[in-house]
Amino acid sequence: MSEFFPNIGKIPYEGKNSTNPLSFKYYNPDEVVNGKTMREQLKFALSWWHTMGGDGTDMFGCGTTDKTWGKTSPEERAIAKCDAAFEIMDKLSIDYYCFHDRDLSPEYGSLAESNAKFDVVTDYLKEKQAATGKKLLWGTAKCFDHPRYMHGAGTSPSADVYCYAVAQIKKAVEATVKLGGNGYVFWGGREGYETLLNTNMSLELDNMARLMHMIVDYARSIGFKGDFYIEPKPKEPTKHQYDFDTATVIGFLRKYGLDKDFKMNIEANHATLAMHTFQHELRVARDNGVFGSIDANQGDTLLGWDTDQFPTNVYDCALCMYEVLKAGGFTNGGLNFDAKARRGSFTPEDIFHSYIAGMDSFALGLKIADKMISDGRIDSFVADRYSSWTTGIGADIIAGKADIAAIEKYALEKGEVVDSLSSGRQEMLEAILNNIMFSL
Repeated sequence: MSEFFPNIGKIPYEGKNSTNPLSFKYYNPDEVVNGKTMREQLKFALSWWHTMGGDGTDMFGCGTTDKTWGKTSPEERAIAKCDAAFEIMDKLSIDYYCFHDRDLSPEYGSLAESNAKFDVVTDYLKEKQAATGKKLLWGTAKCFDHPRYMHGAGTSPSADVYCYAVAQIKKAVEATVKLGGNGYVFWGGREGYETLLNTNMSLELDNMARLMHMIVDYARSIGFKGDFYIEPKPKEPTKHQYDFDTATVIGFLRKYGLDKDFKMNIEANHATLAMHTFQHELRVARDNGVFGSIDANQGDTLLGWDTDQFPTNVYDCALCMYEVLKAGGFTNGGLNFDAKARRGSFTPEDIFHSYIAGMDSFALGLKIADKMISDGRIDSFVADRYSSWTTGIGADIIAGKADIAAIEKYALEKGEVVDSLSSGRQEMLEAILNNIMFSL
């Protein structure tokens, strides 16, 4: 089989002093950090939609790069994408991939025909996985770009559209199980509304929950033992998304009794569009026991939409990996590069430059996060700042020993309170973080 990238060999680890752009400076797959190899800690995944299909098309212009992979028919192109993707993963030492169903195989004349063509591609992928050891991280269904989904899929006002979505998702779940994926993502592309003047919000949310319960029950019945994920996101593309942020999704899951099966797939760019930091969304997920997987990218703070850039902000990567390590690391999830090369980065080589930049940034972030934890200054400061809750009245409140009368008595006897012990020391802590980062 001929190579798609004959001028690019396997990307080596050459260390931080290397000037070779086609080498890793920080990502050393076999280096042990915090008790596991980088390969195990980071669990990098290739995103099928951006890497294999994204050609640079945006709302203002057509594509700038050729992603036909040398084929004219959709059937041949789908197979060629598989070969090209596995070559990319091999040369970048990436072990996982993620897909939307229609990225693997496009939609054809009927659902039955689309399913049959989809089976051909997933059969081929299963063979490729067996031959290479590569794995599926998670799958999902593309229930948002076809005109039938203009008003949503699981929240559509049309029962016919709803049924089509259920059938399409059922097939995507079957493919995920077939390919050994340990995760399935509900990406609610158009699950939202523009105006309440034409929207029955309660019915739409009830129907979305019904769909999720059906899919969970079915997936478990065919042997799926992994995690279901919801990917929180705001205003994309409707201005009122039902899955705005992690806290909103948690409320939905708990209301409908879905919280035992679902975790979060947190995307950095979605966090910032929701006016949160990436770390905030990860912390909310971790504190609520729903941390699952990550879509690794970054946005442009000067633009108000989802730019899906490859992550190169080492501060964000470090604070992300701090939360991941504090959560005990990934189980079924990983770091999926839901990112695309810029429209002006249009050569095949730019795919590799993009992934190298992102993988090195997260490898460096992992090492910094590990040092933040072993250094102990930040964790120690936080513990000291809340030390009044470990003894005396604070400990009694937490233990349930102090009722409202006891608390009032304590406050009356205490008199005027001056909080002189819990300065936030934000500037000092940011300086400590800089010290940790730049002393590596």
